[in-house]
Parts: sequence; structure tokens; C-alpha cells
Amino acid sequence: MSSVDLKLEVVVIPVSDVDRAKRFYEKLGWRLDADFAFDNGFRVVQFTPPGSACSIQFGAKLTSAASGSAKSNYLIVSDIAAAREELAGRGAPISDVFHPTIAGSQFEPLGASGRVRGPAADHGTYRSFATFSDPDGNVWLLQEITARLPGRVDPSTTSYGSVADLVEALKRAALAHGEHEKRIGAADPNWPDWYAAYMVAERSGAELPK
Repeated sequence: MSSVDLKLEVVVIPVSDVDRAKRFYEKLGWRLDADFAFDNGFRVVQFTPPGSACSIQFGAKLTSAASGSAKSNYLIVSDIAAAREELAGRGAPISDVFHPTIAGSQFEPLGASGRVRGPAADHGTYRSFATFSDPDGNVWLLQEITARLPGRVDPSTTSYGSVADLVEALKRAALAHGEHEKRIGAADPNWPDWYAAYMVAERSGAELPK
């Protein structure tokens, strides 16, 4: 029996100054989807990060949560160094790239033990992070994912959220295909098929082609 789709589309974050938060997320280059204000003081602002299927909302009379209490919402990237550089260039107060040596230390405050500066060895998927906060102290956690664990993505609907993600996937496929051609000792005339199979398998967490 198939399940009804339940697509996570919006996450609400609490802020104390709506206009200040709006300026911050605009500066990050996130897409402004809505800014609706009503006579009773209710206001909702919605932004969507580049390449994301999920948006954020904040505003007035939108949540009773304390401003700044949203901690460690994930932003997934395929190249954490490039993502950090772009966010820093847009004014985000972002940490250095780091990898945890103690389980869960990526959720601890800056300066806590268990973090080592720099990406994980060989940019191991799921293991490299960076963090930044908005003006209210809501914390965002960047995580680099280059290959998904099995079952995390439906191979029949494999897609890429941005041009940058697709470019990085093509680069990884090219490197892997070069090793494939070394193994077979010849140029592979069916390289488009091999690339496609590799990229879908990598994205969905299936076994990679040999």
C-alpha cells in the first residue's frame, strides 16, 4: 500500500525584529517568496535557500517560541568550502569548516571540544560542517554530502537542486570514469550511460558501477 506524500515545505524560525531578519536573509541571496502583513499585527515572511525544496518563515505573531531558539537546522551542500566562501562573502558570520572527532560535537557551541578545523579526510560524506547564526541567534548547520546512504533518495526521482550540485556530481563521475577506463584498458564509448548510472547510484545511495 502506497503512502500519501507528506512533503516538508516550511520551517518556522523565531525572530525579534522581522525587518532585520528580512535584510539578513536577502543579503544571503535567499529567494523572497512572500511578505504579508495584516491589520491585526500578524505578518509572515518566507524565504527559500538556493536549491532547496523547503522554505523558512518568520514574522510577527507567527510563533510563541523564543527568538533565536531555532538551533542547527541543516543546510546541505556538495562543496562545503565553496559554500562557506560564498556565505562569508555575503556577510554571514560563519565558522571555519570543521569535522567532529566526538559524536554530536557539531551541535555544540563554537569553541567546544571535539571539533577539528578543516574538512574530514577525503571529504568523507556527511562528515564536514560549518555553522553560522542570524542576528537573533538562530543557528544554521552546513553539512557536506557527496554521496547518500542507501535508501535516502528514490532512484526513480533522482535530481539535483542546483547547477553547482550537478557540476560537482559530474566532476566526481568523471574521476570515477577515468578509473573505470584504466581498469578496462580502453576508452569507453558508452561513457554517457556510465556517467548517468554512476550519478544516479551515488545520489540514491545504491551500489556504484564498476
